Amino acid sequence: MAKASTARRPAAENRRARRNYEIGQTYEAGIALTGTEVKSLRSGRANISDAYAGEQGGELWLFNAYLPEYLQANRFNHETRRPRKLLLHRKEISRLIGAVDREGMTLVPLKIYFNDRGRAKVELAVARGRKLHDKRESEKRRSWDREKARLMREKG
Repeated sequence: MAKASTARRPAAENRRARRNYEIGQTYEAGIALTGTEVKSLRSGRANISDAYAGEQGGELWLFNAYLPEYLQANRFNHETRRPRKLLLHRKEISRLIGAVDREGMTLVPLKIYFNDRGRAKVELAVARGRKLHDKRESEKRRSWDREKARLMREKG
C-alpha cells in the first residue's frame, strides 16, 4: 500500500475521481517520463481528469493523461497524450490486473506528484464506478453535514 507524499502540492490532481468512483485501495506507482514531460509536469498544467490505467502486454500503462508540450523544447518535444508506462512490482501488477478482470473495477489515477527525491509518482486507486443515485445521495449527505456544522457553530 502506498504512503501519502508529504513533499509538495500535486503536479496534477483528478478531483472528479472521488465523485464519480468509490475509491478502494490506493497504490503509489512510478511513471516513465521523458525529459520534456518532467519539465512540463513541473509547470503544473497537466490534466489527468480523463486518464485511466490499463493492462497492455502484461504491464500497466497510463492512458489519456494530458501533459502539455514544453515550449522551450522545440523539435524534441513529446506527444501530449501518449501512453506512459507505470512502474510497479510484478506482484502488484498482477494483483491490480486481477482486480480489474475479476471484480469489474477500474484503475483511476488520483494525482501525480513529485516525491522527496524528485521522482514523479502517480497515486493509483482501485475504484468502482458510482451510479447517479449514489452521487446524489453523497451530495445530500455532504450538504447536510455542512448545514449541521453551521448550526452547531451558531449555537455555540
